[in-house]
Amino acid sequence: MRKYFRRCYAALALLAAFATQAQVQLDYEASFTANAGGGDFAPHYMAANRGGTLTQSRSALVQAALWHTMDTTRRLSYGFGAEVWGGYTSGTDYLRYSATDGMVANRQHPARFWLQQAYAEGKYRGVFLLLGQKQQQSPFLLNDLTSGDLVMSGNARPGAGFAVGFVNFQNIPFTKGWVQITGQIGYYKFADGHWLENHYHYLNSFVTTRYWYNYKNIYFRTNPTKPFVFTIGGQAACQFGGTVVRYDKGVEQSRLEMATNAKAFWRALIAGSGGGNRGDDFVEGNHVGSWDIIGAYRFRNDNRLRAYYQSPWEDGSGIGKLNGFDGLWGLEFTTGKPSVVSGVVVEYLDLTNQSGPIHWAPRDHEGTPLTDQATGADDYYNNYTYNGYQNRGQSIGSPMVKAPIYNQDGYLRYTDNLLRAVHVGIKGDLGSEWHYRAMVSYRKAWGTPFFPRAEGVHETSMLVEARYQPARVPGLEAKAQFALDRGNMMGDNTGALLSIIYHGNFTLGK
Repeated sequence: MRKYFRRCYAALALLAAFATQAQVQLDYEASFTANAGGGDFAPHYMAANRGGTLTQSRSALVQAALWHTMDTTRRLSYGFGAEVWGGYTSGTDYLRYSATDGMVANRQHPARFWLQQAYAEGKYRGVFLLLGQKQQQSPFLLNDLTSGDLVMSGNARPGAGFAVGFVNFQNIPFTKGWVQITGQIGYYKFADGHWLENHYHYLNSFVTTRYWYNYKNIYFRTNPTKPFVFTIGGQAACQFGGTVVRYDKGVEQSRLEMATNAKAFWRALIAGSGGGNRGDDFVEGNHVGSWDIIGAYRFRNDNRLRAYYQSPWEDGSGIGKLNGFDGLWGLEFTTGKPSVVSGVVVEYLDLTNQSGPIHWAPRDHEGTPLTDQATGADDYYNNYTYNGYQNRGQSIGSPMVKAPIYNQDGYLRYTDNLLRAVHVGIKGDLGSEWHYRAMVSYRKAWGTPFFPRAEGVHETSMLVEARYQPARVPGLEAKAQFALDRGNMMGDNTGALLSIIYHGNFTLGK
């Protein structure tokens, strides 16, 4: 794997060297971000959907990025980029088992320096190829106002790997522009093994490291030049491979190396039997996905109203829509020009059905006279072999579901995925230099299908943000945030944040 990373970064260096031989437009960005507050973590909205770059209650971080944007209007084009973060963050006490003292405090904090992005990409006509580590966000939700995509939210740090797909939407032949298609397929690896081992409690359960991640999506869209546009498609992801180690009171009980051969890569792409793999007897890896439907109407003044629905699935029952009302239901309004209210999002998230509370498959208990099957208990984002759908403890899917990073007992799976939530986001422009954003949500959870709570836990979260972009200094931006959480799901967290960001560009080469 290290050889693969070296090749990716070598390709990036090669493209950068090539850029010096021709005229290339380069963008750069530098920022300083400081936040402070009470509690063990940054408030929910301060941390969510920002690539896992800020999680702690106190931080002082610097960021630097350099990139060349791929020109999608040209037949042949390329792009590349790199982004680094570093600085001080406060720590959080987790629990870890000690043979002499039982459960003891285990102080942990994010790395003092990390590589957030490093990638090279190219396109020919309507197809792209990506190598390296590049941040992804939801394929269709409004990232700065949504509560989060159920499969690919941009909430966690990206993995390193490769992807191939369509550049934006492409016309399907013989439809005369009335139907378009987009999609991608990628394989990645998360370098979070040390994070998982450092945060795990080692009392019981398991820790899985060195696994691969597959992500793909496909969408069909009607003619985008018409007032009404309908989009339908889906996303699917899979964690597979890796090493599963089970412990009991600090002592290793078993170690299982999951397959990463060609068959495993294929079965991660098209969900299939684990082929006798211990730990993956039924289906290869941990599959997560959603069916997505979006309807958008553009008014004559270019204002737009969208309604969307994401239906989650973990296995065949969810794919067959046996999970009732579960999903993310949303309404979004955006204006075609700057306005006091330029965007509004209202969302309702329901994950309480999960195809019912019972799962019974005859193969689980072969030799019994029972032949009927009850398919349920999907247990969203959890799996019996993998540490939940996460990277470095942060949810790759919706951040509204409490992720493993918030489990200070050192448990590495989701504990409250039976959840309902309401979320509202609004943004606008107070002149050409001042902008604002505000979000508020309420959520309540009842544990998981396998470990339900007798009484639910709840959380109310809010954020207000102001941004100042002085006309006299193009590229400069100052951002201030105040956020808080109140409840017994994630605790009472309060915080304030200040960011100073400068973005510029220059032309390099002949």
